[in-house]
Amino acid sequence: MNNELPLQLYKANAELQLQINRLLQESGRHWLDAMQQINTSRVLESGMRIQGLQQAADWQALATLPAELFWRMCQGQVGDGRELGEAAAKTQAAFADGLREALLAWQQSVSEAFGASGDPASAARIYQQWMQPWAGLAAGPQDDGKKQGGRS
Repeated sequence: MNNELPLQLYKANAELQLQINRLLQESGRHWLDAMQQINTSRVLESGMRIQGLQQAADWQALATLPAELFWRMCQGQVGDGRELGEAAAKTQAAFADGLREALLAWQQSVSEAFGASGDPASAARIYQQWMQPWAGLAAGPQDDGKKQGGRS
């Protein structure tokens, strides 16, 4: 039996945690970038609208602006929603792929720690040998059939 098994398992679990934390940070950064891009385009569009209003000389055309602005804003929000959906799909796919790779690497590390080299039967046998000293503890306290402090 491998005497360094607890240390190898700890290392495999720590590496998995580090990978998951890195994936979460990358995912958060992608979301932040997407939101920043959407907000930047909205600020630029609003600035152009304000500039257009300041230069308006036709008061009748200016009176129709609220309706036109409403439809432009609706169309812009549909576009923003589409961009946000695309960003969400890309971010989620990248996270899922990274998580799958991290779990496969963890599974390989744990298999190597148990000396199984990917053989599930060998891994199970080594795991059972390693857990044998604690088997009695996992069963919990033995019940002698008597109920304590109460009615039957």
